[in-house]
Amino acid sequence: MKAIVTAPGGLNALKLVDLPDPGQPGPGEIRVALHASSINFHDYSVASGRMPSDGRVLMADGAGVVEAVGDGVSEFVPGDHVVSGFFPDWQDGPPVSGNFSRVPGDGIDGFATEYAVRPATAFTHAPKGFSHVEAATITTAGLTAWRALVELGNLKAGDTVLALGTGGVSIFALQIARAMGARVAITSSSDEKLARARELGAEFTLNYKTHQDWGKQVMGWTGGRGVDHVVEVGGPGTLAQSIQAVALGGRITMIGVLTGVSGEVPTAALMGKQAVLSGIIVGSRRHQQDFVRALDTGIFRPVIDRVFPLEELADAFRYEESGAHFGKIGIEW
Repeated sequence: MKAIVTAPGGLNALKLVDLPDPGQPGPGEIRVALHASSINFHDYSVASGRMPSDGRVLMADGAGVVEAVGDGVSEFVPGDHVVSGFFPDWQDGPPVSGNFSRVPGDGIDGFATEYAVRPATAFTHAPKGFSHVEAATITTAGLTAWRALVELGNLKAGDTVLALGTGGVSIFALQIARAMGARVAITSSSDEKLARARELGAEFTLNYKTHQDWGKQVMGWTGGRGVDHVVEVGGPGTLAQSIQAVALGGRITMIGVLTGVSGEVPTAALMGKQAVLSGIIVGSRRHQQDFVRALDTGIFRPVIDRVFPLEELADAFRYEESGAHFGKIGIEW
């Protein structure tokens, strides 16, 4: 079966290889014919060599069809559409890992391949009516936004949300917030992308290149109150502005470090806001099942910018690298 694996040299060295078929599932396992994945910054970090993993099958997200089930599996039957989980060992409860040692496409082989045999608990049902590419977008980016706003943030109608940028997590945050009756502000360096965000329901948009004091601008939008939730994807380069934008007693959920992995935190400003600052990495299987149930109601469908064939995975990563995308980049085979 074909698969894409890493090799020293980054994107230019990604290899399309022929791997042995994984065979039939054992007790508690399922065999899945995979058909789609989607690109996340974490996948890019592995593929580009920032997080070296020589010979690893890429991609944390996987969506496909159950072909066979092993003894003791009752949750799935052949023909079911399923999606993978980012942390296959985290079923429910408090987080069980603070690293990527068991994450598909990093610590273990991922889903840039035709077939996989894994424990049934490494998958959930896909949202009803979603294509495989659409389903593949929910397991990392979508679930991260869901956990930040709903599972941890207790988002409710009338809340205000600030999302940074127009990548996968931020657009999911916009869609989730609007579906639940919240008001949304969003930033970007592209006026064209901001126009698209307004079409999705963003109420307040601002170009952070034009308005480098965007925290102050967001405060003005809320009448000086600040936002209830900030979905913080930037890290040290954006955190100070996020703290300025958040309301007294609000929540900043850090889900990305696009501007770096370390830097100064304006602790006095954070204390003054009495805000909750928490870091998260995606979510549990139970979180994903809750998210899928919400999506089953038809509240929205993922925004997919472009879809690449598996053989062009390196080009898909280069497209992400360019920053031109809006929402998610899909992979299909």
